[in-house]
Amino acid sequence: MPTRTAYALWEGTLRDGRGKMSLGSGAYEGAYSFASRFEEGPGTNPEELIGAAHAGCFSMALAGELNKAGYNPVSIRTAAKVSVEKIDGGFGITKSELHCEAEVPNIDEETFQKHAEAAKEGCPVSKALTGVQMSLDAKLLQPVHD
Repeated sequence: MPTRTAYALWEGTLRDGRGKMSLGSGAYEGAYSFASRFEEGPGTNPEELIGAAHAGCFSMALAGELNKAGYNPVSIRTAAKVSVEKIDGGFGITKSELHCEAEVPNIDEETFQKHAEAAKEGCPVSKALTGVQMSLDAKLLQPVHD
């Protein structure tokens, strides 16, 4: 399995500095700052990128769980809300809330929820975030018929 690389450059002090984060693949590069992380300033932040990783990982894991069980998902859309809070005299990532909507033909709600929970527990990013409170709100959408 390949090892993935990401980069960050920070210039200046914590409050007045600025930085840039990028992916080794070149698929993303974005600015970040104190304001984009702890306030509502423009740019990205580490928590947002962790959220993207968690949402993407969960969606793929759910597709894999469903497919392994004989179901073929049409679409899986996931948002991850990652929180950073002041704790123990510093800051910590305290939770990741997964909100998923999936269109999966021929599956009942109970079976879908079982596979969604298994995907939450089994995706590699969830495993990396074991010290973080995690929640899942998974909704099964009815397939759209033409």
